[in-house]
Amino acid sequence: MKRKFTSTLIVVALLCAPVLPRAAGEVYAVRNAKIVTVSGATIDRGTVLIRDGKIAGVGESVAVPGDAKVIEGRGLTVFPGMIDSGTTLGLTEVGQVTATVDTTEIGDFNPHVKALTAVHVESELIPVARANGITTVLTGPRGGLISGQCALINLDGWTPQEMALKAPAAMRLNYPVAGSGGRGGFGGGVAGPPGEEQRRQRERQLEALRKKLEDAQAYAKALDAYARNRSLPRRAVDLQLEALVPVVKGEVPVIVTAAREREIRGAIELAERYKLKLIISGADDAWKVAPLLKQKNVPVVIGPVLELPAREDDPYDTPFANASELHKAGVKFAIQTDDASNVRNLPFQAGTAAAFGLPKEEALKAVTLYPAQIFGVDSLVGSVEPGKVANLVVADGDILEFRTQIKYLFINGRPVDLSTRHTRLYEKYINRP
Repeated sequence: MKRKFTSTLIVVALLCAPVLPRAAGEVYAVRNAKIVTVSGATIDRGTVLIRDGKIAGVGESVAVPGDAKVIEGRGLTVFPGMIDSGTTLGLTEVGQVTATVDTTEIGDFNPHVKALTAVHVESELIPVARANGITTVLTGPRGGLISGQCALINLDGWTPQEMALKAPAAMRLNYPVAGSGGRGGFGGGVAGPPGEEQRRQRERQLEALRKKLEDAQAYAKALDAYARNRSLPRRAVDLQLEALVPVVKGEVPVIVTAAREREIRGAIELAERYKLKLIISGADDAWKVAPLLKQKNVPVVIGPVLELPAREDDPYDTPFANASELHKAGVKFAIQTDDASNVRNLPFQAGTAAAFGLPKEEALKAVTLYPAQIFGVDSLVGSVEPGKVANLVVADGDILEFRTQIKYLFINGRPVDLSTRHTRLYEKYINRP
């Protein structure tokens, strides 16, 4: 019995032990490469030094220590790893196979649902995304009025907790719509103009949403009051309201899916009324309200860019030129694929935006530095700077171009295998007898 008890303690201790950085003690150097820092000037020929998972040095005269594993970068370019600002990666494997989709819970209000706990680290879609230069994604739940908590994850790790860069990174909320609300809108998908019943349904949903936020504000005040004076009666625990407390306090941003101009304006009014830290997602009509978004300092996550116009009378290039119009208005924005299997196409979404008026350096920032700033992790990722996490891409050309090949990829300072299910099948059948 004593031996069994001791064994149990050992198992528990191992399970509770902190995960050590996998790149501890490892030193790498990419030398003689072009370095696109994103946050500063591009270095035509320099060295990036990686130590203990962090960028230890960047420049033309960085000394390479003797214990470094050296990558000869002549003819290659170093970029920061790309960040997809809206996905279901790790939560969806095959969209048409229900058993592989873990994005939506029953009910309209699920703020206590945490995407991080459901991330499937062995998803075959993760290596495919990595192979095209994506190192970090925002993954989150869908459905209902309040879907749940999104997580910002690095695309390498044994467990969801090891992959987590920031969790929760944001709370996802779907702004109610009437009629054909556009991509992602709650109640969307109904063709044609809204009828009276649809308008009433939208108003009922809006009222329910307001009531939930007001309840969360009252719950937060009750918790604060109890913390100051323990003689007061303690509020009964409510998991939904508990999860909304950081949101109504402005500590966790809320991503509101709002495609049309009316919904975007409504989301801004809602955020002002309840003092929410707002990020607009989807935003097909963001170009129509760009001055308002700039005035209110509301960042936008647009995309997918590679889409047909949402309405048949829209110009054919509306999705492609949206980013350019936001840039001209001075609105901070990032680009998302809003998918799982198509995360690999993120650089081409940004490249298409560049082809339709967005300056190329801004297109690159929209998938690196700007999402890092929007989600509050720009001190960690988003550019090639000393002290930041070594999420790096080494490529033989511009990573926003189709022809470019990714040669090396680092996540948390560790080189990541670029093979995928696609490459394994290719090798298998190209070499068959």
